[in-house]
Amino acid sequence: MKSIALIHTVKSVANTFEDKLREYIDEEIKVHNLLDDFLANNPNEIGEFSITNYNRLLNDIKNAEMTGADIIVTTCSTLTPVVDVIRPFISIPIIAIDDAMAKKAIVYGNKLMVLATAQSTVEPTKSKLLLEAKNAKVNIAIDSRVCHSAFKALKILDMETHDSLLKEMASDITGYDCIVLAQASMAHLESDVAKICGCPVLSSPSLCLRQIKQTLKNLEK
Repeated sequence: MKSIALIHTVKSVANTFEDKLREYIDEEIKVHNLLDDFLANNPNEIGEFSITNYNRLLNDIKNAEMTGADIIVTTCSTLTPVVDVIRPFISIPIIAIDDAMAKKAIVYGNKLMVLATAQSTVEPTKSKLLLEAKNAKVNIAIDSRVCHSAFKALKILDMETHDSLLKEMASDITGYDCIVLAQASMAHLESDVAKICGCPVLSSPSLCLRQIKQTLKNLEK
């Protein structure tokens, strides 16, 4: 039986991602969960991903590796740039939540909008998109908006307020080829934001699940 270790920074994602994963993967799997909200809270407070946090994430990933997992998945886009640095030191595949989303976002056009509730996710998401654009040899322009009040609502699991604030922010966004929802905690608003803004909207969880499923298949070869 394959084993997957999940590393989360947000309670609402930790509460739902495993169920979505089990529903999507058409085989029995073992799942290990680690919630470390400090990894996202601290960058939001101090404005950077510190050396201490680098080491903390490295320890979390090494602990996940020691569960005997076949794959490690980080479900927070704030972690993605650091995951890219850590990958060479880990013996099993690490999938970052926004790997697949970034690859897909750049095919819609060159004008992208990143929506977030946590400031710490903006630059990592932009960096990921720019890297994928560079690899694909295309030029993109990225704008961003952050709804800090929605993040506060998210922290206390007040999803009704969270959703209302984000839809209100989306109501005056027009003229983009694609909108990227920077956090997995926003994924359930994908279709709502698409209707409001009249353009493709991408979120990371569903695309990440496809990547996990394909990676499991590749391990069998």
